[in-house]
Amino acid sequence: MNKKISVVIPSFNEEGNIEHLASRLLAAIKALSNYDYEIIFIDDGSSDGTLEKLKGLTLIDNHIFYLELSRNFGHQNALKAGYDFATGDAIISMDGDMQHPPEMIDQFVAKWEEGYDVVYSCREYTDDATILKTKTSDIFYKMINSLSDTKLEKGTADFRLIDRKVANVLVQLNENGLFMRGLIKWLGFKQYAIHYTADARFSGKSKYTFKKMARFAVEGITAFSVRPLNIAIGVGAFFSFASLLYIPYILYSYFFRPQYEAAGWASLLATVVFFGGMNLMVLGIIGLYLGKMFMQSKQRPNYIIRSTNLDRLK
Repeated sequence: MNKKISVVIPSFNEEGNIEHLASRLLAAIKALSNYDYEIIFIDDGSSDGTLEKLKGLTLIDNHIFYLELSRNFGHQNALKAGYDFATGDAIISMDGDMQHPPEMIDQFVAKWEEGYDVVYSCREYTDDATILKTKTSDIFYKMINSLSDTKLEKGTADFRLIDRKVANVLVQLNENGLFMRGLIKWLGFKQYAIHYTADARFSGKSKYTFKKMARFAVEGITAFSVRPLNIAIGVGAFFSFASLLYIPYILYSYFFRPQYEAAGWASLLATVVFFGGMNLMVLGIIGLYLGKMFMQSKQRPNYIIRSTNLDRLK
């Protein structure tokens, strides 16, 4: 029996990319010999014609399927939906914006056949990449690696292949605030990295604003480490100790410089404001973790499917 390759593609407002991506993807998959395949697009609440394009593709090739989510649940949750319903012996995930070259699939499969359970990609930026893009990427991975217990290589992307046994473990997890890059790294197994240069976006513009990237970084850090809480404890202990060093000065001023006793109201106010800000920061970090626990306790699903052409879900 031929092995089966599944490709899962989260898509949000990618109507200008879908057909071109499908064409290149089908060519890349069919170039592999002796493999069955399925392609599952996940429409993550698109407001353009993405879903209509996907439905049209399913009429052209009966190996193409779609999952329409009831609203926009976010890229990571849409990716989880693809993993949950893929049936292949190996599952390849990629974005729908054409920046992940489908022609790399043969490299993924070759390494998988060598015995690797996870084959992931690390993006390298070209010389024409903006300084903002490269710098924010550097900051993102430095933050993750310095504050998280799970280390990621610079440029690690959601363009990867995972073996069925890895997918079986992943499907059982039901975490709120998913960070797939870190989660798959945390799972372990035998992993291999392939470096690549991303293609230019074929159509449309990036959905990842600076605000979304910052939120993504926070999710990644808090999903795999309590180190921010330890830092908060350390900061609090440091300033508590530092405040004790001010006692000798207070005693000296009281006994030997009483004429200046009423002075310093400005510095006192600044100190109160500073420590008040520190308290708010520490409480904010604690609140962030409590909020994640609260959301996880609700046990809400990561996504809701509105419609699909997968027979097993009809």
